[in-house]
Amino acid sequence: MNTIISSGIGFSGAGGDDRGPPREPASEAYHRLCSWENLLAAYGKAARGKRGQGAAASFEFQLADRLLALKHELAHGSYRPGPYVNFYVDEPKRRKISAAPFRDRVVHHALCRVIEPRFERLFIADSYANRVGKGTHRAVTRLQQLARRYRYVLRADIVKHFPSIDHAILRETLARVIPEEDVMALVDRILESGAGVLDDEYQMVWFPGDDLLAACRPRGLPIGNLSSQFWSNCYLHRFDQFVTRELRCLGYLRYVDDFALFSDSKRELWAWKSALVEHLAALRLTIHETAAQVLPTHCGIAWLGFVVYPSHRLVKARKLRSTTRHLGERLADYLGERISFAEFDASIKGWVNHVRYADSWGLRRHVFRGLCFTRRAEARSAIAVR
Repeated sequence: MNTIISSGIGFSGAGGDDRGPPREPASEAYHRLCSWENLLAAYGKAARGKRGQGAAASFEFQLADRLLALKHELAHGSYRPGPYVNFYVDEPKRRKISAAPFRDRVVHHALCRVIEPRFERLFIADSYANRVGKGTHRAVTRLQQLARRYRYVLRADIVKHFPSIDHAILRETLARVIPEEDVMALVDRILESGAGVLDDEYQMVWFPGDDLLAACRPRGLPIGNLSSQFWSNCYLHRFDQFVTRELRCLGYLRYVDDFALFSDSKRELWAWKSALVEHLAALRLTIHETAAQVLPTHCGIAWLGFVVYPSHRLVKARKLRSTTRHLGERLADYLGERISFAEFDASIKGWVNHVRYADSWGLRRHVFRGLCFTRRAEARSAIAVR
């Protein structure tokens, strides 16, 4: 039974009247979600690293007023997400990014602060994306540990993962852990706001038992939302459980839609591949089957921008080409006075911090040798002489 807080906070539910007093008291979880302390902490997380950007700075300019207005909308069920701004990025591959308005990002953080601990207790230890204390580099380290322990690996990734996530299946998954109707009503509103955003990224896949109406199923989570990243882990938790409990694979890890299974038996891995393809179909997901091959671990495993061997790690060649181009552009921006030295220095340090997790001393020398580092004053003097 959910605890009820008689505090004047209520929720009319999806499709309810947005005006007038709330119809019923809020659950304890929803009361915490709407609290000033939670919204202020959510703003801090949403603004981290973005306080100099227009949307975050505008929100901060009238911070108290905006948070109070958001609190009122959430408490009375009148909150509505705003439209997304869409753009494309090309690294590491071309993807459509959908950015929610800043106030909606505050709501996403507020929601996740309340519900995330419930799911975090359920997630397996070897799921590394968008979790505190995990991340890319720990996933790379764990993969190398497993490569040293096992002879063979099956590495695979899901086709168009975020555009393929089915809303009905996701909602059923979330509702098992979120019994509060008012919290689920907010979840529904956020889900509905992203429906169709990635339709142009999705190519219809027909699964056994589908009828023509399957093409109309709402699907897709906007790439870029905190809630999307978190809900992706929730969606694939059932798959993680299947691999670790039913297949009893002791060497398994996942990072978003990339995952790897390890064994000393090639036959076992091939059998597991057939089983996981069937299980993913129940989630309306598919893998790149041609690329999902069983290989010896000593041949190297392409994983999150690295090629991981039992004895060492290398940076993928494609990453090297894109990095050389990107750092060259940042240097040109600095010399052209379009960015400050601190911004240019941050780009250099960020890249060095990433590649230091590989055997990369020679790589760093190669990249820096191709960049002509010159202070602005010296660069202007050189141009004047010419």
